[in-house]
Amino acid sequence: MPTESTYHVTGLDCIEEVKALRKTVGTLDGVAKLEFNLMKGTVHVFFENEPLTDDTIIQAIKSAGFDGMPINIEQGVHSKATIQKGFWSRRGRLILCACSGVLSLLGFLAHAILHNGIIHALAGSESGQSHQFPLISIILFVSAALTGGFYILPKAFLAVRRLQPDMNLLMTIAAIGAMAIGEWFEAATVTFLFSLSLLLESWSVGRARRAVEELLNLSPVTARCRNKENGAITVHPIEEVLLDTTILVRPGERFPLDGVITEGSTTVNQAPLTGESIPVSKGKGDEVYAGTINDTGSVEVTTIRRANDTRLAHIIHLVEEAQSRRAPSEQWVETFARYYTPLMMIASLLVAVIPPLVLGGHWSEWFYQALVLLVIACPCALVISTPVSIVAALTSAARAGVLIKGGAYLEIAAKIKVIAFDKTGTITRGHPEVQSIVALNQHNEQELLERAAALESHSDHPLAKAILRRAAEEGIIIPVATDYSIIKGKGAEAVVSGCLFWLGNHRLMHEKGTESTPAHEAAVAMEDAGHSIVAIGTDHHICGVISVADSIRPEAKETVRRLKESGVQKTILLTGDNKGTADAVGNEVGIDEVFAELLPEDKMKAVEDLVRQYGVTAMVGDGVNDAPALAVATLGIAMGGIGTDAAIETADIALMSDDITKIPWLIGHAKRTLRVIRQNISFALTVKVIFMVLALAQLATLWLAIAADMGASLIVIFNALRLLDSKERSKGSAKIKNVSCVCNSCGRED
Repeated sequence: MPTESTYHVTGLDCIEEVKALRKTVGTLDGVAKLEFNLMKGTVHVFFENEPLTDDTIIQAIKSAGFDGMPINIEQGVHSKATIQKGFWSRRGRLILCACSGVLSLLGFLAHAILHNGIIHALAGSESGQSHQFPLISIILFVSAALTGGFYILPKAFLAVRRLQPDMNLLMTIAAIGAMAIGEWFEAATVTFLFSLSLLLESWSVGRARRAVEELLNLSPVTARCRNKENGAITVHPIEEVLLDTTILVRPGERFPLDGVITEGSTTVNQAPLTGESIPVSKGKGDEVYAGTINDTGSVEVTTIRRANDTRLAHIIHLVEEAQSRRAPSEQWVETFARYYTPLMMIASLLVAVIPPLVLGGHWSEWFYQALVLLVIACPCALVISTPVSIVAALTSAARAGVLIKGGAYLEIAAKIKVIAFDKTGTITRGHPEVQSIVALNQHNEQELLERAAALESHSDHPLAKAILRRAAEEGIIIPVATDYSIIKGKGAEAVVSGCLFWLGNHRLMHEKGTESTPAHEAAVAMEDAGHSIVAIGTDHHICGVISVADSIRPEAKETVRRLKESGVQKTILLTGDNKGTADAVGNEVGIDEVFAELLPEDKMKAVEDLVRQYGVTAMVGDGVNDAPALAVATLGIAMGGIGTDAAIETADIALMSDDITKIPWLIGHAKRTLRVIRQNISFALTVKVIFMVLALAQLATLWLAIAADMGASLIVIFNALRLLDSKERSKGSAKIKNVSCVCNSCGRED
């Protein structure tokens, strides 16, 4: 039986509401812990032993003032009833809020007509002359307060029962208090504006929710499948498609599932998963991923993963999981609000009592200002702005191909002091390529490649593959090599076109006794540059020397420069490769310090030392042999690629397109997020301080206080939603162009 369940909670938009659910659902016998996802409006319940029934959990949710429905964890979707209930709840809020506004306006107009004009009515409402309100206006104002407070009053009552004051209780006390002193118009206005504030807040949070849900809509819901027996084409929901099923994807369509192309070729737009702007060529044998777009050709694909196990599903799961890993700023705000609300209630009580008793002020006037203080004390603007900022930033990063596993890691990225890089696959491309060809003794480059490719066609060594790729790129027809034999640890020999040729390293070239001065000088120059050499010769002379090395990524040098501009104090290269190769790469890229010939445990110790010496240290690696170093770093960043499970699982952040230009973008994005959070917190607190001073000076009114609080909430939310801006995202993640590739690394081991 399952030991956990997930429930959709209608109207779960604020941390204050999370606190209410912790008091009811979280205190049930048998509940181990709760995890909340504000952006999805869900609560995930973990049970100690036997799970509680859905009815028990839903009843506890209702006791907190909400409606709840179980959702299907496996499919990750709400039931139809849940969606309908949420729709009617939002529609009901809108209707009641509109009724409250209309009734408030009608009550004011009735008051104005009976008091010879709007100016006189306003003067009367501002002065608190309750006797001037006719009965019809009072009835309309009370009706406005009741309709506006329809969703507020039950929650306020529950807050009293739990002995946990919240914003609903603050607003209810303010409205009832205003009625008690005859401020009927103020009472109606407060409830209307607060209900409007909650409605707009829900809409604003909904925008962030929709941004997250866009990830869910990347994959088609059906797949066009070919029957293996009769070739018939049928359409099935992706959840029903089994492994090893052949599916057809036309140009312009999204791939519905992960698979391998078995027929046809195309270019694939992988931007939805990786943020890459350039389509990738794919042919027979290449993997394609759910949610990516088939650009140019019709292809047949054999599925390799079920719908709930695709790379896209995995990414969505991690993005959703990341939202429950709260950043330090979120935790600080929640802790602050926990003590802030009851303290403000005490402060309001003191404002109502002390001035009349000590200074001889009018009780009604100071009671009114105490109500103003209660209204402005509402912490909603403060508590909602930070989680919306974090989720907007996480979602924007995921769209750009940077998978961040939680707000805490996003904040760490803004404080990086040192970055340590693995070499192979990070600073370099991760696979060797032919760098230079030096032909000797009247041979030319084409002849040299022909002989080398003929011998290397019998090998699967990375250097052999590099030579064969170069030969294929130049369209060379590879002759047949016969009588092939391996020279252990040095190379190989075979007969090509009737002549015996050998191929091997510098040591073999020396042992053959045919090493000439030009050949020696060429080999030494290549090795000094950090290249591996492949010599080709006969028993009479050296035909030439080919250098093979792992190419430095063309954007690596510019990336390191941008990192230093962003405030990173030091860059480090950690590699298992030889010192000559490592130094050559480090010097070319502009790395500050190089550590070579390291085992995985040596890399881990080096990172531990960096953390002790400098503080916040990031490690960038491939997530497999660098796993120990990634684990001990303050922040582990994996060159994940959409096909590398180990990298995504190991690190705190994964670069889905293996694009290292995303690292300076990540740091800038993280710093921008922290700036937005600080702006929001500072603005929310400043507004409250200003109105507290105005209340103490008897210059504030209830309706102005609630309007200011509503305005502050909307401003901080919209400021947070700027982090979803696609222009900022694309500008930051743009590829570095016009950077020449300098190839001087080895890459035979790392």
